[in-house]
Amino acid sequence: MTGSGIFFFVFIFALSLGVTALVERTIIPILKERAEQPIYTDGPKWHASKSGTPTLGGLAFIIALLSVVPLGAVWLADTLSSDAAVSLVLTASYALLNSLIGIIDDLTKLKKKKNGGLTPFQKLAMQSVLAILLLYLRATLLGDEPTLAFSFGTVNIGIWYYPLSFLMLLGVTNCANLTDGVDGLASSVAFAIGTVLFFISSKSIGEISVISALLIGISVGFLIFNIHPAKIFMGDTGSLLLGALVGGTGLMLGNPILILLIGGVYAIEGASVILQVISYKLTGKRIFKMAPLHHHLEQSGFSENKICMLAIIATIILGIPTFLLYIS
Repeated sequence: MTGSGIFFFVFIFALSLGVTALVERTIIPILKERAEQPIYTDGPKWHASKSGTPTLGGLAFIIALLSVVPLGAVWLADTLSSDAAVSLVLTASYALLNSLIGIIDDLTKLKKKKNGGLTPFQKLAMQSVLAILLLYLRATLLGDEPTLAFSFGTVNIGIWYYPLSFLMLLGVTNCANLTDGVDGLASSVAFAIGTVLFFISSKSIGEISVISALLIGISVGFLIFNIHPAKIFMGDTGSLLLGALVGGTGLMLGNPILILLIGGVYAIEGASVILQVISYKLTGKRIFKMAPLHHHLEQSGFSENKICMLAIIATIILGIPTFLLYIS
C-alpha cells in the first residue's frame, strides 16, 4: 500500500469512527425512550438486567457508511480503477439493503414488544434475492470469473462458484447476526476482521482497504457505547450490515472460501447452533450448555468482556493462514 493509500485508510477510519460515535451519542437518549430492546426470553437469565437498553444502534453504521463510501469510490476511481470503485459501491449497497431488512426486523420486534421479528423464511427470502443480485451484477459489471484466487494461482471451479458464493453470503451475514448476543461481541469480531483485511489489503487491493478501514472505524466508534455494560445495542440493523460487508469482501478477494477463515468466529457460532439442534433432535442431549457458543461460555463463567477478547484473538489467529494462502 502506498503512502497516499495509508493516509486515505487513516482518513476513512477516523471519519467512520467519528461519525459512528457522534451519531450514537446523539441517538441513545432518543432511542432509550422509543426503542427498548426486547430481551430474548430463552437466553441467560442474567440478561434480564439488560432490559431497557435501546436498540437500533446500527443506524449509526448506515450514516457512517454513506459518509465514507462515496469518498472511497471517488478515490479508487482516481487512483486505481473504475472497477475498484464499482466493486466498493456494489458491496456497500448490498450491506445497506441487508441493513434495511434488519431495520424491518427490529421495528417488528419493537411493535410486538418481544424478541421475534421477521420469520426466518422471510429473512432468508429477502437475503437470497440480494445475494443473487450481487453475484449477477459483479459478473455483469466486473466480469467476475468462477475461480478461487490463492497465492499459488487460481482454481477454476466452474458453475460451483455461484452456489458456493451464495451460501457464503447468506451464511456470513446470518452468523454475524447470531454473534450479536453479548455486549461488545459482534463489534469486537468486526474490528478483528477489519484488522485482518487491512493486512491482506497491504498488497494494494484498494476497495478492501476502504472496507477494512470502515469496519474498524465503525466497530471502535460503537464499542465506546457497547462494551459491557452496553448503553445501546446495534440490533439486526447493525449486525446484518456488518455481516454483509464481511461477506462482500469474499467476492472482492476473488475467493469466498477464505472469508470463512477470516470470519471463523461467525462460522463457529453458527456451527454451534446447528450441532446443538442436531444433537438434541437425535439424542435428546445438548452438546453445549446453551447455544450459540458465546452463551455456553457465559454459563461456564466467562465474563462478557473476556468472551470479546477471546473472539478477537481467535479471529487474528484464523487470519494467519488466510494471509499465507492469499498473499505469500
